[in-house]
Parts: sequence; structure tokens; C-alpha cells
Amino acid sequence: MEFKIAVLPGDGIGPEISEQGVAVMTAVCEKFGHKVTYDYAICGADAIDKVGDPFPEETFHTCLHADAVLFSAVGDPKYDNDPTAKVRPEQGLLAMRKKLGLYANIRPVETFDCLIHKSPLKDELVRGADFICIRELTGGMYFGEKYQDNDKAYDTNFYSRPEIERILRIGYEYARRRHKHLTVIDKANILASSRLWRQIAKEMAPQYPDVLTDFMYVDNASMRMLQEPRFFDVMVTENTFGDILTDEGSCITGSMGLLPSASTGDHTPVFEPIHGSWPQAKGQDIANPLAQILSVAMLFEYFGLEAEGRLIRKAVSASLDANVRTPEIQVEGGAKYGTKEVGAWIVRFIESSNDISN
Repeated sequence: MEFKIAVLPGDGIGPEISEQGVAVMTAVCEKFGHKVTYDYAICGADAIDKVGDPFPEETFHTCLHADAVLFSAVGDPKYDNDPTAKVRPEQGLLAMRKKLGLYANIRPVETFDCLIHKSPLKDELVRGADFICIRELTGGMYFGEKYQDNDKAYDTNFYSRPEIERILRIGYEYARRRHKHLTVIDKANILASSRLWRQIAKEMAPQYPDVLTDFMYVDNASMRMLQEPRFFDVMVTENTFGDILTDEGSCITGSMGLLPSASTGDHTPVFEPIHGSWPQAKGQDIANPLAQILSVAMLFEYFGLEAEGRLIRKAVSASLDANVRTPEIQVEGGAKYGTKEVGAWIVRFIESSNDISN
């Protein structure tokens, strides 16, 4: 297979982890006989500094004409700490989602046995937790009509039937491939938009008789994720709720540096770690590259290349078991490994592996 990958390193630690993601993808392609080319493009604060736009038109076209986008992170304190800034790095991320029609964000939450001790939850609660949160990505308050003056402000939480149906359909498809349990998360006791979500989900449920469909208010879901994370298989929800719940879910594993994500929709899919740009660590070679590397695994799996994704996951697990880890997840007294060393170890594991079976 031939891949044309748009690479958007972005800001902060983005370029450092991006380098490791590209190295792993290259190693896997060589191992399995795929061809890959990379087109690099700017975004975020880096793009604002260079051209005044966090998602320039040239970057958009690079993404549009690629098979997939390997994205890293955006964000910079000089914009975070300036409430008057009219252009912000995060606007580039929203623009990318909107222009590429990326309406579905898929975030797996999976624990690693060797890192259970890093989780803030008790072992008996978190061990074995394995679920996916599917977040609607281009509707709701983030994209609805807005207004602000000195005395009042509002954000419009708008959703249409087609937007809700298409994201629910993806939720059901994932549930069918997993443990056949879909939880629709809303606030239907208060919000009209949530009542429409629940109405449509109830209409669609009979089309998937093999899937157990249940409903949960978002406040209850946020508690249930901490009290009983193993309850969930696939959850689906609207944009704002999903943004909050997925960050909460990331804490279950003990490190945000372990979780990848995919954003899919009308055009080129985007694969990215869920963590931010961590500008304080920029250039220090301490950033955990595993979420970026696992995003590459999701990329291969998106194209039906399960063996390639499985080999990456095997390599990541092996690195953790061998205590080849960046500082924030290293065991007490363990050797110090930097971003580049962890990436290089995983590449060597892939290169030396004989496991290329489908």
C-alpha cells in the first residue's frame, strides 16, 4: 500500500514526538512493504508567528490531498495568557476539524497492567478498564452562534438530526465490533438539544438489536467513569460533554501521554495524541512519545492493516515492560530515557520482530 501522510508537528513538544511517530511509521512500512511519503505543514502558534493564521490555506490543502494526517499538538503560553488575543493556536485545530469535516473523535481508554500504580484510582477499580469515547466534533456550543459584550454573553448549543444520526451510527458500528454495549450520554432532563439526541438514539436503537443501548446523564457518567470504569464499552456524546469526559478518561490510565485518538469524517482522517503541547518541556527530550506512536497504530488500523497496528501496540507494551519509559511514568529507581531513546527502542523492536502475520 502507498501512503501520503501530512505531518503537522505544531507547537511545544509537538515536533519532538512527531519525529518519533514518523520514525515508527517508516519502520512499519519498511517491515510490511508499504511505501510512504511525508508532506510537512505548519499549524498553531508556529503558523501564527510565521503567517498570522493558525491553519493556513496551504496547510489545509496539504491535509486535503493526503491519505491521513499525523498531527501532534498546538498551544503556547503567550496566547493562553493574553485574553485580548484575537487569533489563537486552538482556532487552527477547530478550523482543521471544520474544513476537513471531522465530525467524529474516537478516543480509546485502555489501561496497562504495569502502569496501574500510576492511576489515581484504586487497582480493583481500574484494572481491565477498556472503553472508547466517541465525541461529536463539529457541532454544539463550540461552533454555534456566539455573542459577548461587557454585560452578557451566550453560546448556542445547536444540533441537527443529520449531525446526531451520523455520530450515533459510528457509535453503534464500534459497539458491534467490541462488546455490543453503547451508552448515550446527554443532559436530557435539562437541555432541549440533549432531548433531541435521546429521541433520535431511541429511534435508531431497533436498527441495532444486537447492541445494548442505555442512556446516562453526563454528571452521572462523569462519576461512573471514576467509580466503575469497566462498566463502559462505547460511549457517544456531544461536543462539549465529550471534551470534558475524554480528558477525565485520560486520567484513568495514569498518564495522558499514553492515549491516542482519531478524528474522522468527510475528508482526510487525523490521528493525534490527546495531550497538549506542554511548552514547559519543549526541547528537554522528556516528552512521552507513546500516545503519538499509538496514534500511528490507529492510522494503520483505520486502513484495515490490523497486523501493522498490532505490531506497534506490541512494541509499546514491550517498552513499558522493559521499563524503557520517559520520566513521568518511570518506576522508582529506573533508568532515565528521553523521548528520542524511547522512540529509537520501539523502532528497533519493530525492525527485529518476526511478527508480520495478518
